[in-house]
Amino acid sequence: MPLNEILTVYPLAFIVIACIVGLLVGSFLNVVIWRLPKMLAREWRAQALDMLGLPAEPALPTYNLLLPHSQCPHCDHRIRAWENIPVLSYVFLRGRCAGCAAPISKRYPLTELACGVLSGFVAWHFGFGWPALMVLLLTWGLLAMSLIDAEHQLLPDVLVLPLLWLGLIVNSFGLFVPLTEALWGAVAGYLALWSVFWVFKLITGKDGMGHGDFKLLAMLGAWGGWQILPLTLLLSSLVGAVIGLIMLRLRNAQTSTPIPFGPYLAIAGWIALLWGGQITAFYWQFVGLQ
Repeated sequence: MPLNEILTVYPLAFIVIACIVGLLVGSFLNVVIWRLPKMLAREWRAQALDMLGLPAEPALPTYNLLLPHSQCPHCDHRIRAWENIPVLSYVFLRGRCAGCAAPISKRYPLTELACGVLSGFVAWHFGFGWPALMVLLLTWGLLAMSLIDAEHQLLPDVLVLPLLWLGLIVNSFGLFVPLTEALWGAVAGYLALWSVFWVFKLITGKDGMGHGDFKLLAMLGAWGGWQILPLTLLLSSLVGAVIGLIMLRLRNAQTSTPIPFGPYLAIAGWIALLWGGQITAFYWQFVGLQ
């Protein structure tokens, strides 16, 4: 029996495989989250020097998603294969570097675990098929860009734009919504936050959000169509407001402290893509009963 038939007939097998693959992808996402902002900073600095006509900096050692090999930031101990098993290595090492015993950030196993759990859930929700495979790619991308934005207040185009195009491509086959709805979802998603940005700027003279948020909402619209945008904005605004106030209180920060909006958009858009129709139908049914 071919593998695709096995995964269709035995959905639990697909869920287990998705969880394992998700754990492995989560390990790679840790590299992306750590290195991509540094790679972009190098590139932007080189471009700025070239634009200003200043001498280029001396050639730096190769630094990308593959090289140099993973190592401890404290003692440069090279991470061996058995020390890089998702989640399990952290447990075996008791959360410390094998070379210098420095503590390893809990972010690494939590990212791997989150990626594995989300991947298994997507496999359970959709079952084996193209929708599940595509949403897995979307989920991994949203997880990476959310954690980068949370730490650096940056939504890299190199992650957002390919997923925007992928959303339009998969919906050219009508995988989630018709292409027309996906196209207008991308347009409306971008213009919605672009309009808010400029209204806020004209009133206050300040930037209220980053341009990456426009592109992220456009990307979500390309996947789920314009129909998911109202729910995405509502959920992200509510969750962002609540969590943002809590974070400000815990950090004793000022209300002017920038708070990344990308993670809330990503979470809300993911929920809207999976359950938007059911949530909207429940809302209208609830309103009708009242």
